[in-house]
Amino acid sequence: MNGPMTCHRRGPLRGAIAVPGDKSISHRAVLFGALAEGETRVTGILEAEDVRATRRAVERLGARVREEGPELIVTPPERPGEPDDVIDCGNSGTSLRLLAGALAGLPGLAVLTGDASLRRRPVRRIVEPLRAMGADLSARDGDRVPPLVVRGRSLAGARHALAVASAQVKSALLLAGLRAAGETSVTEPERSRDHTERMLRGMGVPLRVDGLTVTVSPARPRGTRVDVPGDISSAAFFLCGAAALPGSEVTVRGLGTNPTRTGLLDVLRAMGAPVTVAGEREVAGEPRADVTVRSADLVATEIGGDLVPRLIDELPVVMVMATQARGRTVIRDARELRVKESDRLASMGEALAAAGARIELFDDGCAIEGPTRLRGVPVRTRLDHRIAMSMAIAQLLGDGPVLLDDVACVATSFPSFFGLLDRLCGGAA
Repeated sequence: MNGPMTCHRRGPLRGAIAVPGDKSISHRAVLFGALAEGETRVTGILEAEDVRATRRAVERLGARVREEGPELIVTPPERPGEPDDVIDCGNSGTSLRLLAGALAGLPGLAVLTGDASLRRRPVRRIVEPLRAMGADLSARDGDRVPPLVVRGRSLAGARHALAVASAQVKSALLLAGLRAAGETSVTEPERSRDHTERMLRGMGVPLRVDGLTVTVSPARPRGTRVDVPGDISSAAFFLCGAAALPGSEVTVRGLGTNPTRTGLLDVLRAMGAPVTVAGEREVAGEPRADVTVRSADLVATEIGGDLVPRLIDELPVVMVMATQARGRTVIRDARELRVKESDRLASMGEALAAAGARIELFDDGCAIEGPTRLRGVPVRTRLDHRIAMSMAIAQLLGDGPVLLDDVACVATSFPSFFGLLDRLCGGAA
């Protein structure tokens, strides 16, 4: 689905759905499988452009990736080879950052680039700590933005203390540590999502977690089986919409409920939405459950501190939901939103203000006064899938259509989004 879209659906949202596989876990299953010894078999993988970018990258490094029924099978090369061309990561920051860490200790030269949006995203935050391990990296504009050139060389383990919690930066450093002499440790100010730690441990890597510090020793992962749960970042659009739209009730089956990712459920409960978690189980090291959210008279809350890394990608649609809550919702410590596919604070602030929301932007967050009946508005998505999907949910909460200038970006993470939205609300695109 390309080009503009006029959204004029009607609620409520009602029904039970399954959302596509978790994007973070899907990336890691493909990349770690390509670095492993032996095959890795993956079920439930996300079929979206971002994950395809990682697949194309590992194939350039000599891995073989094939589909066999419901499984994606990743067979690593006997020895990872130097790519014969530039590696295009598309819109995927996860692909670029994790590849940088993985390639830093492998022989050969690689050039990592991406689309116009990715080429504006900062890379110095991985360049500097990787250089502290002896890596040879350079990037455009004073090592600020891609393309990123990686010349593989011998690395030494190091202790890293991150100023901002980031699962992508942490993962890049841990992957470099697998090829470094000695131990590599990463300490964060708050805990970020831990899919890398869980998967590496499941692949036999000696890894320790001590509070906010993760330590790895040199090792080659072993191929394994990975079953990818539903992505809570994708489910967030429907769960937040259900909470805010009267008469709604949505169940998402088989949803990943890793505790480093469930900040959204905490916020929904804090705002007064009934949340039910049923059928809890763990498969391949990742917890999952069936999650139901019903509509309620929402109340404002405060979001900040160590809660933010547990729902950073969900905050755009949380901002939409907050327009329907009674009182002043305040989001702080979310400066990371400024360096996503777009400046999501600015993008959402502009779109919601135009729709009539009472919103005040800060450098690291915002304050939203509610409840406010929103109005139809044209929206610049800025090549950002979460802006497009969040404002499609905002249209349900107001009067008049929302015109999204380009919805092609939705395919990077959630190609079936509009189809599932139609199924839940019965409206037309």
